[in-house]
Amino acid sequence: MATKIRLQRHGRKGYAFYHIVIADSRAPRDGKFIERIGSYNPNTNPATVDLKFERALYWLQTGAQPTDTTKNILSHEGVLLKKHLLGGVKKGAFTEAEADTKFQAWVDSKKNALDATVSKDAEALRADLKARFEAEKEVNNVRAAALAEKKAAIIAAETAKRDEARAAAEAAKAPVVEEATPEPEAPAAE
Repeated sequence: MATKIRLQRHGRKGYAFYHIVIADSRAPRDGKFIERIGSYNPNTNPATVDLKFERALYWLQTGAQPTDTTKNILSHEGVLLKKHLLGGVKKGAFTEAEADTKFQAWVDSKKNALDATVSKDAEALRADLKARFEAEKEVNNVRAAALAEKKAAIIAAETAKRDEARAAAEAAKAPVVEEATPEPEAPAAE
């Protein structure tokens, strides 16, 4: 029986995650499988891989063939490197301790690279948020200045109306002084 290490799709439309399974090569993608050895979630940043390392290594050593995507995942997790190093130990190229040392050095460098990437992404996010905050502050300052100008214009208009009303009220209260019109002269009596 030919076995494959492949992905089995789960999740809703547009938000898929996958189980990494060992299955008969003739079985359908989401069909019957022999063993589940992990999961892969590409929706997170960086993608989340939960893998039973020893079981994946066991199945690779027993002849299970990974699909292209699972081969990339196994390579990223170091399973293929470990299999390669164990092949070198089996051939006598180096000892098992040397193989473990090489593998641990690779794991450490991989972890450092991942930490650097995560910190760089976090710093970029912080810088983006700060820039957005500064832009929003600038927009708010412009709006506040425009609002202050508008309020000043309204207050000036109200003050002008009030002054006109006061002037009109004072004019209405003030006694109207009429000019004395001369009475027509009566003809002189002779």
